[in-house]
Amino acid sequence: MQPNGKAVLHYGDGQSVELPVLRGTIGPDVVDIRTLYGKTGMFTYDPGFLSTASCRSSITYIDGEQGVLLYRGYPIEQLAQHCDFLEVCYLLIYGELPNQKQKEEFVAKIGRHNLVHEQLARFYTGFRRDSHPMAVLVGVVGALSAFYHDSLDISNPEHREISALRLIAKMPTITAMAYKYSMGHPFVYPRNDLSYTANFMRMMFSMPNEDYKINDVLVRALDRIFILHADHEQNASTSTVRLAGSSGANPFACIAAGIACLWGPAHGGANEACLNMLEEIGDVSRVGEYIKKAKDKSSGFRLMGFGHRVYKNYDPRAKLMRETCHEVLAELGLQNDRLFKLAMELERIALEDEYFVERKLYPNVDFYSGIVQRALGIPTSMFTCIFALARTVGWVAQWMEMIADPDQKIGRPRQLYTGATRREVVPIDKR
Repeated sequence: MQPNGKAVLHYGDGQSVELPVLRGTIGPDVVDIRTLYGKTGMFTYDPGFLSTASCRSSITYIDGEQGVLLYRGYPIEQLAQHCDFLEVCYLLIYGELPNQKQKEEFVAKIGRHNLVHEQLARFYTGFRRDSHPMAVLVGVVGALSAFYHDSLDISNPEHREISALRLIAKMPTITAMAYKYSMGHPFVYPRNDLSYTANFMRMMFSMPNEDYKINDVLVRALDRIFILHADHEQNASTSTVRLAGSSGANPFACIAAGIACLWGPAHGGANEACLNMLEEIGDVSRVGEYIKKAKDKSSGFRLMGFGHRVYKNYDPRAKLMRETCHEVLAELGLQNDRLFKLAMELERIALEDEYFVERKLYPNVDFYSGIVQRALGIPTSMFTCIFALARTVGWVAQWMEMIADPDQKIGRPRQLYTGATRREVVPIDKR
């Protein structure tokens, strides 16, 4: 991170201050405002942190204008086509793609940590059966620190790595158990002769009274969903993990905080909201009616799964997810599925209608991933859990990077105060 000149801020009565401009490897330059308050007595005001770089990171790069997403410099398209999820996990954690030996060792490490403490399994019985699975995930992941407190010294790199491996390994088990508990089914334990994603699908869908058959097409589809959702720069949940971690909180608590943030419908719940929208529309014959509603701001109806806060042209993950969607539906013979036909009609209109084209409201990854997950047999209540499972590696990588950063400080945003000025308390008998 090299200085790249200075920015001059003019303020007040002819006063000015020089601030360093920092340059990363790619992306916009950054005005370093760390000394601004000390020099001027002023804060910056940036609701939602839309123009604020909260940290420096070498993990993920996004160019929203060009539709680019890179993990450690590798385009998401290439990773999704040529790698499996655990290779991507290794890349995010260690910075490089593994060779064959490194991958085998990493897979073995994950396998050693994928079971959960048997007492933790009984922890689920404290939840109602009809609890939302995300509520269960928040509670169970937060409770991990009560079971795995042998490696919680965050100043120790070995402890950080062990915690990272535990989280990546245990999340499929914890997520599948949340689903099984909601269904009243017995828990299914992991098997180390299966891949990470195949193992998860078996824990989700197998029953003890029959053999579960692995379908490679479906496994690859879910594996791709995991890859596409593994990290996404400084989004709301990742920023939450970093903010929680900045206080020195243990990694399990930090990831639980990230899961809680992801639960919001504007974040991780977007694919669930998209599928619910398709169910509301119901049939291809009603698409025109709802397109009119989407164009009418007073209708209160919002077309979910179109456009993206970061990607201003197209979501690079959407094309890959669209291909996956067609592969899965072809494999399962669901090309004539009601919701799929409805989604394809919405897609066609969005790509042709001037209103959507002008506003660059193209289908995003959530538009297709919900359809794929539904085809795989995953209920809508579990969609955000799948997202959390995938994003855990990104959260962990970001947390590890933050802890190792010598410039890391406890997060402490400031504010523009708009309340009452100083006033005196009047005793209650005189008010």
